[in-house]
Amino acid sequence: MTASLRSRAEGGEKLLGVLLRMPGEELVEMAAIAGFDFVLVDCEHGPADVVALRQHIAVAAVHDVPVIVRVGAGEHGLVLRALDQGAQGILAPHLDTAADAQAIVEATHYPPLGDRGFATYSRAGRFGTTDAAAHRDWYLANTLVLGMIESPRGVAAVKEILATPGLDGIMIGPADLAASSGPDDLAPAVATAHVNAAIADSGQMRMDIVGTRAAASAAFDDGATFVVYNLAAALMTHLGELRAARP
Repeated sequence: MTASLRSRAEGGEKLLGVLLRMPGEELVEMAAIAGFDFVLVDCEHGPADVVALRQHIAVAAVHDVPVIVRVGAGEHGLVLRALDQGAQGILAPHLDTAADAQAIVEATHYPPLGDRGFATYSRAGRFGTTDAAAHRDWYLANTLVLGMIESPRGVAAVKEILATPGLDGIMIGPADLAASSGPDDLAPAVATAHVNAAIADSGQMRMDIVGTRAAASAAFDDGATFVVYNLAAALMTHLGELRAARP
């Protein structure tokens, strides 16, 4: 079996992916053929249709490209369904407290680490043909649990959030952090530096979202484990450049 995304990250690899917000199996295939390490499917700001999500995960699997699914806040049912369809990881938004982090760990992992409902007859369990103990052990060892810090409250609690057993890492949500920060809060750039320093001190994983190749390289140089391109922004930028040729 191909090494999981989590095991590759734990082995020190730097991993590059794309954030896919709009349904499109061809975009998953194009990202895979282009050589990206993973696809992050956004079911928070994009459609959360589980049938379409399953199709995207299955197409990615044909190319041995793992999928992380960003769920909406508190959508633990979607966490279960995404993992049952073969997603290798979950990205959960709006972690403001350690309790929020604990809740997503519990929703994502099988017992004893969490309380995810156990089944081997889903796609992830090869429709009941996999050994139950082996299935449980593989997912306990390889499921990636990432959370997003997107508010001054989350910034203030970052050390407690990172101390949550079973949480593998953090991604800052720059748009939400900027929108929720007021004049009495740390400036977003300062807050970002504070969170990134806490991640580095903890030894956990960091995911950055970027829009350009230069920003991706800078994020890796600054310590990010995962870097993901905002594909919608990249496509719109490129379309704008193409449109500029019109006299």
